[in-house]
Amino acid sequence: MLKRIALAAVLLTAPLQAEVIEQVLVKVNGDIVTKSDFERMQVDFLRQRPELQNVTPESPELQKAVAESTPQLILNAVDELLLVQRGRELGYVMSDDQFKSVLDNIKKDNNIDTDEKFNEALRQEGMTLADLRRQLEKNMIETRVQQNEVIAKISVTEDEAHAYYDAHKNEFTTPSELMLREILIAVPATDRGVNVAQDDAAKAKAEDVRHRLLAGEPFARLAGEVSDAPSKASGGLIGPVKSDELAPALQTMLDKTKVGDVSEVIRTQRGYQLLALESRTEQKVKTFDEARQDISDRIAEEKRRAETQKYVEKLRAAASITWHNDELKKAYEQALAQRQKALEAEQAAPAKS
Repeated sequence: MLKRIALAAVLLTAPLQAEVIEQVLVKVNGDIVTKSDFERMQVDFLRQRPELQNVTPESPELQKAVAESTPQLILNAVDELLLVQRGRELGYVMSDDQFKSVLDNIKKDNNIDTDEKFNEALRQEGMTLADLRRQLEKNMIETRVQQNEVIAKISVTEDEAHAYYDAHKNEFTTPSELMLREILIAVPATDRGVNVAQDDAAKAKAEDVRHRLLAGEPFARLAGEVSDAPSKASGGLIGPVKSDELAPALQTMLDKTKVGDVSEVIRTQRGYQLLALESRTEQKVKTFDEARQDISDRIAEEKRRAETQKYVEKLRAAASITWHNDELKKAYEQALAQRQKALEAEQAAPAKS
């Protein structure tokens, strides 16, 4: 697990080094984001990257991750302040009973049965109980603002749902799946290519195996005896394989194949192959009614992202934001521009479908 002291060392050597050490990074309507606030956000984010959990502070991978995460995280920090400030204007607070309920759930989820163990866990995270309460209250207020000011005002019409279904029908299609058995007669290859005599011998052997299969010998037994493929250990069984993931020529051939049929001898890069179709599940397309809830959820989520951004932009336009770090300001503006570009691309996508 990443330690805060390690991340702090990286932050002091990152491109933001000259300014990040300032205690106050940005002031939003009088509220501030401090160095320790921002550092905690980065630690929490980087902990989600398993490949970074054992790196040193000097690791290029960690320094790169810190630099890459900075723009989005500082934008998130300002957005959170704007939403929390709005929530406080609306009178949202976390009561003592609510806080106790959340604490009880945290303890239960983490199998912590005493206050001593809980306080020790907080110390390991570099937090006090008061720090935890402030963070939980911020999360609660932010969620309530989004729920009451944005999500509650979102609706999905039948026309929107039908249009989405028509434009994304492939996403509600389950492709056919195949279970196959294979026998491979390998052809040795060298830097000089394939020996013609060996190739002919392998083909003849494959043809002989096919005749034995057509005569009634069990495919699984023959695969275990003569196949050069790793699947011989399971009687040549491979799959399930989605039909749309197969090469077009093979897909066409198998579309015409009945369950239990044995293919002609097929030349592959590895040698000569025989396939038997063990089973097939047919392609299934969900009807509109079957997909209705999923469609509504997807459209509502798209609208939530777009409307939340619009809502935050209104708060941002009316806010007084004072920066104490020029590099972080540039990172913030970069992330803001990228978010707007991504939203525009997402909104344009349905029209192109």
